[in-house]
Amino acid sequence: MASPVEAQVILCDAAVADPSGKVHMLGAGWSRMPSPTTPHAVVLLIKVPWDRANQKLPLVLELRGPDGEPIELKSPTGVATVGLRTELEVGRPPGVVSGSMLDASFAINIPALPLPPGRYEWHIELAEQPFAVFFAVHSAS
Repeated sequence: MASPVEAQVILCDAAVADPSGKVHMLGAGWSRMPSPTTPHAVVLLIKVPWDRANQKLPLVLELRGPDGEPIELKSPTGVATVGLRTELEVGRPPGVVSGSMLDASFAINIPALPLPPGRYEWHIELAEQPFAVFFAVHSAS
């Protein structure tokens, strides 16, 4: 059985990942926003075990509603779920001590979304492991 990955999921107003692997965040750590939402970012701070280096790890980010079901919104091309699917592969840098956890970081900037008031979740599946961060949308008044 493969070693588990570790991940932290952080909501912030804006974020950018730099080439060195650091993430620069503004307005991090909130859990409430008005309806419709303001632009925001989902940051993933990931630790990949040594034995899972150089492997493609599936990564799915999905916005879910209070019932745990994916949110669907109208788009110019029809109705679509909110999120992304990709793969993560982390190499072993030269000189890193055998057995070390390997860093991988992402910043995914999200535009304003027409979400009604309620409880929501950014749900992440990374290497078949679930991670999540919850937030509430409240009426603007």
